[in-house]
Amino acid sequence: MKALEDRIQQEGLVLSPSILKVDSFINHQVDPAFMQLLGREIARHFQGKGVTKVMTIESSGIAPALFAAMELGVPMVILKKQNSELLKTDVLQTEVVSYTKETSYLLTMARKYISDEDHILLVDDFLANGEAATGALRLIRKTHATVAGLGVLIEKAFQPGRAKLEGQGISVFALARIGSMDESGIHFLP
Repeated sequence: MKALEDRIQQEGLVLSPSILKVDSFINHQVDPAFMQLLGREIARHFQGKGVTKVMTIESSGIAPALFAAMELGVPMVILKKQNSELLKTDVLQTEVVSYTKETSYLLTMARKYISDEDHILLVDDFLANGEAATGALRLIRKTHATVAGLGVLIEKAFQPGRAKLEGQGISVFALARIGSMDESGIHFLP
C-alpha cells in the first residue's frame, strides 16, 4: 500500500538492519484516520472469507484490528501479554518469545470469547519471525476455531515469519513488505 510505504519512508527510523521504529503513527502515537484507512484495507482483503471475529495481541495491533473489526462488523478479541488478576480462571496460555525485546511472555486468552464455530482474522502491526502470530495460532487451535488469515501492517520480508505461517496453511496479507533496510534507506517489495 503506497500510502503506508510513503509514511514509513517519511517517519520510520531504521535502528538496525532488522529493527524499524514507527512510533510516531503506529506504536506510541497513533494516527486514527490513517489507522482507519489501514484497518479498512485489511478488512477489504478478507471480506467474504467468513470472518466472525478479529483477534490481536496487545498493544500495537489494537488500533488496526479495531478498525478492521468495525469494517467487517464483527467483535475484536485482544490477547493479553501480561497476567491479569481478573483473568485467573478459564484462560488459555502459551509462551511466546519476542525477537525485538529478547524476552518471553505468556500470551493469555479468555476461553469464553472464542468458540469452535469462530473463523478468526489475526491482525497485528508487524510480521517478522512470526513468533507472536504462531503463539496466537496455538491458542486458537486449542479452541478448535479456524483461521481466516493474518493481516499485518508491515512485514519484514527478509525474516522468516511469512514462510513459517504459510507453511502452517495460513494466508498472510501485508500492507507494506520491506525487502531490506539499512542506513541507505528502506527498500520495499512489490
